[in-house]
Amino acid sequence: MQSQSYQTLAPSVEAVGEYSEKRSRFIAQLVHVESEREAQAFVDEVRTRHRDARHNVPAWVLDDGRERYSDDGEPSHTGGLPTLGALHAADLQNVCCVVTRYFGGTLLGPGGLKRAYEAATKAAVHMAEQEGWLVEMTLVTTVTCVVPYAAYGKVEHMVRSCDGRICDTIFGQDVQVTSAFRAGAEVAFVQAMREAASGQDLCVVHEPKFAAF
Repeated sequence: MQSQSYQTLAPSVEAVGEYSEKRSRFIAQLVHVESEREAQAFVDEVRTRHRDARHNVPAWVLDDGRERYSDDGEPSHTGGLPTLGALHAADLQNVCCVVTRYFGGTLLGPGGLKRAYEAATKAAVHMAEQEGWLVEMTLVTTVTCVVPYAAYGKVEHMVRSCDGRICDTIFGQDVQVTSAFRAGAEVAFVQAMREAASGQDLCVVHEPKFAAF
């Protein structure tokens, strides 16, 4: 079953969190991405930025279910998987996180590495929360209908009554109104419109998509 909502990072910002353990520094860099290509571009950027680091461990997750991680030379499942797990724990999608590690000279062991990568990622998420950079994305259904001018005020009221909002209006010979509803809430609006139009279907219901609402 598809989730009705998730969190993502606002575009054009970068949240950074850092964790230190036995003089090793773990720097998590978290950004919004819309595709695998954007995620890989950010990974490449961070690797260039920290070319002197021993490891740049990436993890990303998209809203269509695709996700990927790499340990980038760390022991298997000690870097990328804990980073990805922290993103999941925060219910984040359409994000990419790269954790840069500067080795401090002391081996941390698998358990220590896992804790460090997770802690750095959580620190970046916490910064995003503190800065107000986290955005809730909700599954939204848009509905378009064409009504006479005389009915426009009534349609506005019906949209509000069904907890929707009007997102576009085109005034021509009649009025074309496009409204947005949290997925499922559009059913009551479509039914109310049908009753108001004496059984005539005036609404075109579009496929639901994730959007800020």
